[in-house]
Amino acid sequence: MKGLVYNITFFFQMGVFIIMLYYLVISFFGLYKKKENSKDVAPEKSFALVVAAHNEEMVIGNIIDSLKLMDYPKELYDIYVIADNCSDNTAKIAREHGAIVYERFDDVKKGKGYALEWMFNILFNMDKKYDAVVVFDADNLASRNFLKELNKKLKEGYKVVQGYIDSKNPHDSWISESYSISFWTANRLFQLSRSNLGLSNQIGGTGFCIDMEVLKEIGWGATCLTEDLEFTCKLVLNGQKVGWAHNAVVYDEKPLTLKQSWRQRKRWMQGFADVASRFFFKLMKKAIKDRDFVAFDCALYTIQPFIIVAFGLSTILTMLQGYSADGMNIFIISYLFSPIVWKILSVFQFLFTPFVMYLENKLSKKLLVYFSLYSLNIFIFDYMFDPDSKLIYIVLAHAIFLGSFMLVIKNFEGKLAFKMFIWYLLYGIYTLTWLPITIQGILDKDNKEWAHTKHTRQISISEIENLDESIA
Repeated sequence: MKGLVYNITFFFQMGVFIIMLYYLVISFFGLYKKKENSKDVAPEKSFALVVAAHNEEMVIGNIIDSLKLMDYPKELYDIYVIADNCSDNTAKIAREHGAIVYERFDDVKKGKGYALEWMFNILFNMDKKYDAVVVFDADNLASRNFLKELNKKLKEGYKVVQGYIDSKNPHDSWISESYSISFWTANRLFQLSRSNLGLSNQIGGTGFCIDMEVLKEIGWGATCLTEDLEFTCKLVLNGQKVGWAHNAVVYDEKPLTLKQSWRQRKRWMQGFADVASRFFFKLMKKAIKDRDFVAFDCALYTIQPFIIVAFGLSTILTMLQGYSADGMNIFIISYLFSPIVWKILSVFQFLFTPFVMYLENKLSKKLLVYFSLYSLNIFIFDYMFDPDSKLIYIVLAHAIFLGSFMLVIKNFEGKLAFKMFIWYLLYGIYTLTWLPITIQGILDKDNKEWAHTKHTRQISISEIENLDESIA
């Protein structure tokens, strides 16, 4: 029986390890950022900028103002707001700020996906024609060069382009910081890496544009809880690739509390599980039949909820083997390498994210050095304590070590650096919460009810620009 357990866990753990290794190898290609051609590309493409809004009177004015400030000929773009099932002053405020507003009321077909499909049909039937449509959320702000960068990518031949999703409020709480870290790293290690490799990028829900002819041909039809992933799958199945505009930045408001975050991420996982059930095998069939690695990579992405659960189960198996008195004859990944190799890998894992943040100008060089010095604790305490040392002494030593870093950083680097240091350590807790959230999302995947996130912060594009400059 023990031999059977060992063999089953061997194949399971190795499968998880290979998938993690796949993502790690892909991510390395995002460390390199190609130098952009400094020569300006003449503005040519015309855009319909569509802002989906449901009861967003607090923030709708700021997104319209930021879009009006973009460094692009005003005659080549128009701003449309969908006031979707609004019971507040969203439509009124949007009109006052200069947007073209369409009000939609539908008690049955609720949610952003349905609202976009409704608006796209209106655009198709207009006398005025646009080359592409760009989608934003009401809480967004856009960088001034946003349309310039999209114009450049469309002229390179891409039909669908995703912009860089950044954070409006990264330092408001440890949750908003954790969100921001995950988006910064995903932009570099997931999106830019795939752009460098010639794979398809993923639509991120906002800050993306679609060629109008492609939209007519394929049709939107993406009305689930993760309409962005659904439409990406449709594009790949139809032989299209999503391009990546790393310098076209859209700023998104992140949740402040764990409760808000839990609800939003659960919705994402519900949508992922739903899309995976409908598209995974179609994409794999295309990947095998056409030898299409782009389809394979997209298929693998759709099953993220199941990969997260598998990784969590792998971690639990490792803990069971490590903490059982005589072992349970479970194969664990640590058997593959010596303890010193795992310590080095642990330091690498801890520093990889801060290094990416540094590359993205979200972390100062000084703070990266502090993280590097702090990461040495795994070697220091291994030298100071043996396996028989009392737990209370080990915990006390860790507390003193951490407290010393906190004191030095706060006194010499300031409040913002202090918060970023502490909140990066809490980022691990945020990451762990993905497991129960994902399980809930998978179990509840057939619930299509849209959960609206209320936005309460008024932030202007100039405030964002000043924040980026202060960190850099």
